[in-house]
Amino acid sequence: MASVSDWKVPAAAQPKPADYSYDLESALSAVVGVRAIIPPDAFTADTLGTDRAGNGVLIRSDGLVLTIGYLVTEAETIWLSLIDGRNVPGTVLAYDQATGFGLIQALARLDLPALPIGDSSAVAVGERVVVGGAGGTKRSVAARIVAKQEFAGYWEYVVDEALFTAPSHPNWGGTALINSSGELIGIGSLQLQEGREQGPPGDINMIVPIDLLKPIFDDLLTLGRPNKPSRPWLGLYATEIEDKLIVVGLAKDGPAQRADLRTGDVLLQVGGEEVRTLAGLYRRIWGLGAAGVEIPMSIYRDGKSFETKVKSSDRNRHMKVPKMH
Repeated sequence: MASVSDWKVPAAAQPKPADYSYDLESALSAVVGVRAIIPPDAFTADTLGTDRAGNGVLIRSDGLVLTIGYLVTEAETIWLSLIDGRNVPGTVLAYDQATGFGLIQALARLDLPALPIGDSSAVAVGERVVVGGAGGTKRSVAARIVAKQEFAGYWEYVVDEALFTAPSHPNWGGTALINSSGELIGIGSLQLQEGREQGPPGDINMIVPIDLLKPIFDDLLTLGRPNKPSRPWLGLYATEIEDKLIVVGLAKDGPAQRADLRTGDVLLQVGGEEVRTLAGLYRRIWGLGAAGVEIPMSIYRDGKSFETKVKSSDRNRHMKVPKMH
């Protein structure tokens, strides 16, 4: 992922203030750069790195910043870069595994306008939006909503109705999805390649809708996580190949590895029910109980099928947790 200081969006893709009914430059001033330093012994250090950079969005005037959680999970040092050139320290308040949101508290006055929170369910496919990055219009993209649909990630993650935008923002992590009223309706998470029936494929961004934040917001502020039992986690990376679910990786010392699941295994059933999609796999696992529940699985390997059980875990227990201030 590119640094927030060494690039800019091509001029043709940048949003033009005159094209919007709200104060675009004021709205984009709420988007800040986020740099996170993670200890080398952190659980996510090998997969996500120890020096992460992206964006965040000021959502409250007291310095509360919303970002995508993978930027800041297990972070021991946070710096926020502001549109006026200042750099201020921050601290991680929360990271929610289910939604992917992270919250940062700035440890100095920002003196910037907060971006109001809107309604992500109201945005329509085809609607014009701005994907805002730290640094104003030159690091933001004039885009449109190209889809609203389910998204499942190999890291045991599902969003029922994610938002997808094009053209893609080149520094997508933690970007602000801003609707036609100048409100925040999502946080940038991924860049994906979209296949098209006509013409070459193009990159799109997957955006986590802001409506997922609203039911858990107070818990994140007070507890650092939602006040409900954690989902069972297996540490199992899978993908869909020709209508089959194939194990493509395992988290080191995770439940699946300890149960001797292996790369190349085909997942047939969970809890006695056939699974064929990533979303179906995860929902079936989560439906069997809270973290710690034993997950019965049917596996195909080397020409034979067999039954096994995986003792699930709480993923948060494997990670360094934010220190509450």
